[in-house]
This record gives sequence, C-alpha cells and structure tokens, in this order.
Amino acid sequence: MLRIGIGYDLHRLVENRPLILGGEIIPFSHGLEGHSDADVLVHALMDALLGAAGLGDIGRHFPPGESRYRNISSLALLREVKSFLDRDGWKLINADTIIIAEAPRLAPYTEAMGKNLAAILDVPASCISVKATTTEGTGPIGRGEAIAAQAVALAIQGDGSSGLSQAKQFG
Repeated sequence: MLRIGIGYDLHRLVENRPLILGGEIIPFSHGLEGHSDADVLVHALMDALLGAAGLGDIGRHFPPGESRYRNISSLALLREVKSFLDRDGWKLINADTIIIAEAPRLAPYTEAMGKNLAAILDVPASCISVKATTTEGTGPIGRGEAIAAQAVALAIQGDGSSGLSQAKQFG
C-alpha cells in the first residue's frame, strides 16, 4: 500500500536559543521557541511520516507538557518515529520538504540537513529533498517573527510489490 502524509510546523523566533533546522545548528541571532529543540523541519517531516502511516501526529506521541521531551533533539524523536514505521511495516520512499524563513539564508545548509534526515530514516540522501523559501516580507515569517516548514512523505507498507504495481499504472 502506498500512502502520502503531509506535515506543517511553525515556531516563533526568540533570543537566547540556538537555531536548529534539520539537525544543523545555523549561525543566527535567534532560535526557535519550543519545548524540544523546536526544529520545525524535523517536526513537519515527522507529522508527514506519521500521517502516511496513519499514526496520528507528533503531539499525540510526544506531548509538549512531558518533561522527558524538554530540550530533546528532534532527531532523537525522528528516530522514534522511524521505529514506529518499522514496527508497522512502513518504508519511506521519498520526502519533499520546505523551510519558510525570511532569514537567515539557508541554502548553504540544506544538503547537510537532507543527509541528516536520510541517515536516520535509512534512505539514500537523494530520497530527501530540503528546500528553503521566503514569504517576500509578508506575515509573521516575513517580519522575522517565526520560521515554518512543510513536508510531504510517500511511504509504502509491506514488500511494496502491490503498491509499486499500482504506481506504475499512473506512471
């Protein structure tokens, strides 16, 4: 069975926090506010993966009020999401992600972010796309108040033979 999931996350930018996106520490004057490390890219990807597998959302699995998740690396949470997928027989085919931020410039870091995510998800780096865009100065992101991310993930359950046959009908 082939299934698609979508994820979205947004966090406010605040002083005195590191900016972590895709597991990379990005040099910047502000970081993202949140219970964990607030890595919006990883959070959006986790929601997309959980959605594709029909497993709810990250708030269900990692409630923000639980102290064990305070300042935890989102990559550690992604490893746990991967274990849920493995348990239920799901395999990621590919994910397409985008970070929405007015600043800082993220293009120099997107390749490393993709490699970080691919390593945890046990897929080739070419299966993870990480892009960045701006809002052209509009809204809270454009004013430098927040950063957001979106992700779409395609996953397959089982040995994949029936799902791949279905996909070939459309390709």
